[in-house]
Amino acid sequence: MATILVVDDEPGVRDVLQDALEGAGYDVVTAANGAEGLDQLRRHHADLCVLDINMPTVNGFEFVERLRESGTTTPILMLSARDSSGDVERGLRLGADDYVKKPYNLQELLLRIAAIMRRVAHEGEDERVMTCGSLVMNIDRHEVTYADEAVDLSATEFRLLQVLLEHAERVVTREQLLRDVWNIDFDSETSVLDTYISYVRRKVHRDGFAPITTVRGVGFKVVEPPANP
Repeated sequence: MATILVVDDEPGVRDVLQDALEGAGYDVVTAANGAEGLDQLRRHHADLCVLDINMPTVNGFEFVERLRESGTTTPILMLSARDSSGDVERGLRLGADDYVKKPYNLQELLLRIAAIMRRVAHEGEDERVMTCGSLVMNIDRHEVTYADEAVDLSATEFRLLQVLLEHAERVVTREQLLRDVWNIDFDSETSVLDTYISYVRRKVHRDGFAPITTVRGVGFKVVEPPANP
C-alpha cells in the first residue's frame, strides 16, 4: 500500500484529503507546514507528497527546493490557490511533478495522484530506446540525452516526451495527451499540458533542433529533423 504525505496548514483541508486518500486505499501521513513535512519524510517513507504552496515556517516552494537539493526524487503534486501561472511554473521548475489549483475536484485530484503512482511504479519496465535526431530516450534507464549530453526531466516531463516520441510524425491530440500522461479523461480546463509542453521544449529544443510542433486547435507532433545532405 502506497504512503502519501499531505502537507497543508489548513486542518480542514488535511482532514478532507486524508479521508479521500484513505478511502482510495492509500496510507496517509500529514504535516501542518513544510518544516514539519520535511521532518515527517525523515521519519516515514512516502511514495508521493501532496503539497500546499502557501504555508508558514517553510512554504511549498522552499519544501520542494530543499527536497530536490537533498537528492530526494519523491514525486510532488502541488496544490495552488494562486492565480499567477508564474507561481505554478516556479514550482514545476524547482522539481514538482504536477499541480492542481484550488478549489479542486477531488475526483480529478485522485486521478492525478493515481497517474503519478503508475508512472513511478512502471519506470524502467520497458526496454526501449527512441530517437529523434540527436535526441535519445532510453526507457529502460529512464534517461534522455541530446548529443550525448544528459537532459534533466521530471517524471511527468519524461512521460509527456515519451508519448510524443511514440507517435513521432503523427499528431497527438490534447485529449490523448491529457489521458495518457495525466489520466484525465473528462472535461477539464487545466492548462497543465501547455505548461509542460513549454518546459519540455525549453529542455530539448536547442541548436536549431525544435521537434515538438503545435498543430493549432488539435494537439502536438514530434517531427524528425531533415537528414543532412
